[in-house]
Amino acid sequence: MKEILKQGLYSFSGEFADLRYEIKRSSRVVFRGKELETAGKTIEQGGGVRVFDAGRLGFATFSRPEDVKNALKEAERLAHISKPEQKIHLAKVEPVVKDFIPELQKDPRKISLEEKVDLTKKYNDIALQGGEKIASTVAVYMDNEIERYYISTDGTLVKEVRVYSGVSVNVIARDGTNVQSAHISFGDQRGFGTVLNREKEIEDAVRDAINLLNAERVKKGTYTVILDPEIAGVFIHEAFGHLSEADFVYKNEKLKEIMVIGKRFGPEFLNVVDDGSLIGERGYIPIDDDGVLSKRTYLIKDGKLNARLHSRITAELMGEEPTGNSRAVSFMYPPIVRMTNTFIEPHEGTFEELLDGVEHGLYVVGALGGQTELEMFTFSSKKAYIIEDGKIGKMVRDAVLSGNVFKTLMHIDKIGSDLRLFGGLGGCGKAGQYPLPVSTGAPHIRIKDVVIGGE
Repeated sequence: MKEILKQGLYSFSGEFADLRYEIKRSSRVVFRGKELETAGKTIEQGGGVRVFDAGRLGFATFSRPEDVKNALKEAERLAHISKPEQKIHLAKVEPVVKDFIPELQKDPRKISLEEKVDLTKKYNDIALQGGEKIASTVAVYMDNEIERYYISTDGTLVKEVRVYSGVSVNVIARDGTNVQSAHISFGDQRGFGTVLNREKEIEDAVRDAINLLNAERVKKGTYTVILDPEIAGVFIHEAFGHLSEADFVYKNEKLKEIMVIGKRFGPEFLNVVDDGSLIGERGYIPIDDDGVLSKRTYLIKDGKLNARLHSRITAELMGEEPTGNSRAVSFMYPPIVRMTNTFIEPHEGTFEELLDGVEHGLYVVGALGGQTELEMFTFSSKKAYIIEDGKIGKMVRDAVLSGNVFKTLMHIDKIGSDLRLFGGLGGCGKAGQYPLPVSTGAPHIRIKDVVIGGE
């Protein structure tokens, strides 16, 4: 395979060309209520080739390794007729010649489909047996093996294998017209062991769905808020991480004025990291889709903007170094600047120490989703708890956080030591490319003066 692809690409005699070729083998099991809806395996494969010529870029896809030459001709044709706003060139990097093959303690590729069905049914049954108020459930198991090749005319020749496995369970509870839900998802690249022995988490989700039926809506206002690691990780990914993607910064004049390297964005103990080199995490990539080895990049270091995320294209445009963040969701798309594993580094302090001194606040747990528009954000939590005099009180629901990300970062006054990273099924979306595997995470963090929407 590698030699066929190499020979096809090296027939190109122009400025620069590269290709990605993928073979994706997947298993998927879905239970909806009591019914087994899906249980099967699929395989798909194909490649994408880029041609750079005189500051212009062309991209074409192909199905078989033998079709590389035809795809090169099409990409070259598209490059010649393209009219980019600015010339496109690649920052220079050292070529990589290496195979990246994972070592898995329990390989999902060696687990039978029947065993995967049994596991999904077990988790679904736990949800169904949660009581008479459980109206419906959806339980999904999914794994995939992606055998990938990246070859470029500047000498990079890489084969890698990525193996993901994960589960998601959604529980819907109903009491008359009152409908509430809880969702749990887990998964990464560590192997099938990731999805085993998670019964307690399913039970907790069932309990949350039922308890939310009786929970009051949170009172709107401004609170001191403690974010749990899940929603804190989603917050830093969505509200700040996307603003750090250089293709976004380069095209936005207002953002260029805001995202100035060295500018203070938070307290001196705030460090925000993107690190694609964390083996086993959902967002782990040994090498990106420009042939750049993954590494740790401090977006915020000691409270100040330290760097942004780059492809080789954006690095050259902005006169900075590539960071290994050029990624495409599949061979069907050209790579763009994307995050990998993005998180707030741990500092110090236990959860109890974060609670200390909070006279009236909220403990916000889990993330349902949200939206951002430049520096403004809105996020919904799975649930929240009132904090009174440093103690956790009753559960409340419908807590929606909103504000300006830069002001919010400055209002962080404590960061805990209990960092957790989250993967699961799903992923990040950008420019029509979804779902890209990523991880998000943080320790518990405490933020003053957060606006909460509610009653």
